[in-house]
Amino acid sequence: MILKVFTDGGSKGNPGPASIGGVGYLNGEKIFDFKKSIGIATNNDAEYQALIHALEIISPKSQITNKFKIINFKEINEIKFYSDSRLMVNQVNGLFKVKNGKIKEYIFKIRSLEQEIKLLIIYHLIPREQNVEADQLVNAV
Repeated sequence: MILKVFTDGGSKGNPGPASIGGVGYLNGEKIFDFKKSIGIATNNDAEYQALIHALEIISPKSQITNKFKIINFKEINEIKFYSDSRLMVNQVNGLFKVKNGKIKEYIFKIRSLEQEIKLLIIYHLIPREQNVEADQLVNAV
């Protein structure tokens, strides 16, 4: 089975008050969602923090309480992440260079979490219109 995870982050002011949101589906059934304020941040920071938070929820070593279901990794053989952040998706996929030191730290954290998860993880760029639920979670904070 494929775990599909949609993430989004936003900032009002860039930098400004920022929040993150995301939702995960397994076999068409929602198994988790999240939304939270992250303080003052840029849009890019928020997008990366949303992805990292989702990876932390999924990680077998997670300390984050999942209010839906325990993720059974025996059912999952692949994880697909979806985001409308062109910069983040292309940087995580290695298509764009990462020059910013903070973004390099985010990438390092992402790679570390990927190793904990030990499954095939694919990152996809999607149009904003296909990321409505994650966007709504961001704006609900």
